[in-house]
Amino acid sequence: MTDATANPAAAAGSPRHGSLLSQDALTKKRNAAETRFRLYGLAAVSVGILALILLLASILNNGLGSFQQTFISLDVELQEDRLDKAGNRNIEDLKKVSTFGYAPLITAAMAAKIAETGIQIEGLSAKDAGNIISKDAPAQLRDYVLANPEKIGTTVNFKVLANGRIDGYFKDRVTMASAELDSNVTPQQLMLADALKEDGVLIKGFNWGFITNPDASENRPEASGLGVAILGSLYMMLVVLILALPIGVAASIYLEEFAPKNRWTDLIEVNISNLAAVPSIVFGILGLAIFINFAGLPQSAPIVGGLVLTLMTLPTIIISTRASLKSVPPSIRDAALGVGASKMQSVFHHVLPLAAPGILTGTIIGLAQALGETAPLLLIGMVAFVREYPGAPPEGFFDPASALPVQVYNWTQRADPAFVERASGAIIVLLIFLLFMNAVAIMLRRRFERRW
Repeated sequence: MTDATANPAAAAGSPRHGSLLSQDALTKKRNAAETRFRLYGLAAVSVGILALILLLASILNNGLGSFQQTFISLDVELQEDRLDKAGNRNIEDLKKVSTFGYAPLITAAMAAKIAETGIQIEGLSAKDAGNIISKDAPAQLRDYVLANPEKIGTTVNFKVLANGRIDGYFKDRVTMASAELDSNVTPQQLMLADALKEDGVLIKGFNWGFITNPDASENRPEASGLGVAILGSLYMMLVVLILALPIGVAASIYLEEFAPKNRWTDLIEVNISNLAAVPSIVFGILGLAIFINFAGLPQSAPIVGGLVLTLMTLPTIIISTRASLKSVPPSIRDAALGVGASKMQSVFHHVLPLAAPGILTGTIIGLAQALGETAPLLLIGMVAFVREYPGAPPEGFFDPASALPVQVYNWTQRADPAFVERASGAIIVLLIFLLFMNAVAIMLRRRFERRW
């Protein structure tokens, strides 16, 4: 007879401890606590996802309109007696004609189009009718003529930008009621815009200028773009990649594989960790003091922005690289040394290739973090209004430029509501860059990942 059969109470299950088929009070309490913890975790994740969805919805709702723009299709007569009096089509002579010489051509084309369509609106003057066109239109027409001098003397169909208030009217930022209180637009101009839209003269299309154009003044929000900011951010990322990656990886390899373990290396490791937590604006102050005031580098230049962001990114790259090197099993090093490899050969031929996925991932995440930084760039003058594109490298690294996050900040400080839309659109472009960089990091990690 066994103990189980000799003790019926034990076989049936003790009231204190329960059995496999029934739960006692302690087990029920433990299971209930686990269920609550899971619900808390699920609620936290749900709140985070909901907040992210609301944020993205707000940005997309406010910013997608910047990728659409209102244009007015006009038949513009490029009068030779105004644009090329000598008749030689010499580019240098054509450049002497300023935008003031092109403005009457657009005004005449607008008046002719209104007369052709038979639009009549009470209280609308010829000047008000011409003012629905962007003030940047003469400059656009001038650039077109300089690029196509053979068109002088002909009539061309040209799409000019409508001004910001007219564009906002078709994006529901401007209403008839608000126009009565707005000094920049009148209800009659909005009526004219409606009539031109019905006749197919006023159209909406994709706004390539938002991606390629430079910034514009306060009075021309419809003509502002991200061209200079995108180039400036690209140049800065090149500087950061060229400097931060080799310096950060070399420092990590030395500290992890070759440096003796003593109080000095401990001090260096502590300071690297502290630098990773330093506010980014401190690096901006450091860059202003060293690179601009001491070294004499130009303000608002990608080279200065790249150097500042390099200092800010180095701790992140060093920490991620050291973590990747530590993740390689010691047996890899021992096996390499056991077959006669030197210390350097074991590191560069075996350890470093196995740690490459983590190193690349950490580097790209560091670059993505640097791409979104604003505070240090404000201190080195990259908030300046820049209209000219920076030149090709290496000279372009020293030319004035802006950056995507700084451009967002700049537009949010302006009064016109159209710039708020532009700022949200720039955030969308910045998010696309960040998503692309993170996708590249995932692809590289999977491409070079090795299992042992």
